[in-house]
Amino acid sequence: MDDQTRIELEAATFRALMRHLLEARPDVQNIDLMTLAGFCRNCLSRWYQEAAAGRDIPLSKDEAREIVYGMPYADWLEKHQTEADAGKHEAFQEAFRRNVTEAPRG
Repeated sequence: MDDQTRIELEAATFRALMRHLLEARPDVQNIDLMTLAGFCRNCLSRWYQEAAAGRDIPLSKDEAREIVYGMPYADWLEKHQTEADAGKHEAFQEAFRRNVTEAPRG
């Protein structure tokens, strides 16, 4: 596979992930994503912003979040964010401890 095709496939895959999170699963909370996958929508927006910076494209944190959330972040919070209960906080902390202690050392 040539590089251009790989880039196009990766871009299509990213768009499918974003569409899934925006349209099919806006109910999945960031704390759940962080607990299960080790990343969340905020991570995606930060990676997007970092990729833009790597190409000298100015993109603020708020602009990157709006791309990932499909709306201003405050609007998304109001529309979709729910309060995490103690069990979710505990699961997140356990996952964080596990990731820190089991992370590969380089």
